[in-house]
Parts: sequence; structure tokens; C-alpha cells
Amino acid sequence: MFPANDLEAAFARVTDYWSPKVIGKVNDQLLKAAKLKGELVWHAHDGEDELFYIVKGELRMEFEDSVTVLRQGAFLTVPKGVRHNPVADEECWVLLIEPASTLHTGAEVTDRTRSLEEQLS
Repeated sequence: MFPANDLEAAFARVTDYWSPKVIGKVNDQLLKAAKLKGELVWHAHDGEDELFYIVKGELRMEFEDSVTVLRQGAFLTVPKGVRHNPVADEECWVLLIEPASTLHTGAEVTDRTRSLEEQLS
């Protein structure tokens, strides 16, 4: 028997904004629960695509030439190499799906940057 996981319980483990927690794995892709509020940082992931699925709230994804607004139930794949900046005016719950090799804020390092080890704890 394979145990089921509870998404609500997974988000309960997330206590800090912009600090994703790994909640599952499919092959080399990690599933991460994150609570967002405010602005992260402009960054890109040179070698990995990144999927954002909005579980609760609203997220504004800024790109260099456009903005996409995502509401509950929507998802967006940010292609590798594309600079982006996630912004949430109010608390937003996001399920991220990305390769284990993905650095949280790409080559940019800020006080919000989290290592994979921090995301696994």
C-alpha cells in the first residue's frame, strides 16, 4: 500500500515566506510547498524549467517583457534561462515542480535564498 499525502498538512509545515519545503519526488523532479508574500528577486534558472501551481491566493509573475497573473488553480511553466520575478501582494500558496538541481534563486543570492538542504528539512 502506498500512503497518500495531504497537501494542506504539507503547507502547514511551511512557516516562513519564500522558504520552500520538499514534500515529494517524481523521478528527478521535486515537489515543493511554498508560501509567498512580497517580492522574491529577479533571477533565472539556466538549465531547468520550473512549474508554479497556485494552490491558494494570487501570484504575479514578472518577466522582462510582460506580466502574468496566476490565480488559484492556475499553473505556469517558466522555461529555463528566462528571467522572472515572483510577486505576491497577499499570502499565496504555491506548489513548485522542478528538478533537484534547481537553485532556489538561480545565480542570485539574497537573504531569502534557501539551499536544497534547507528545503529538505
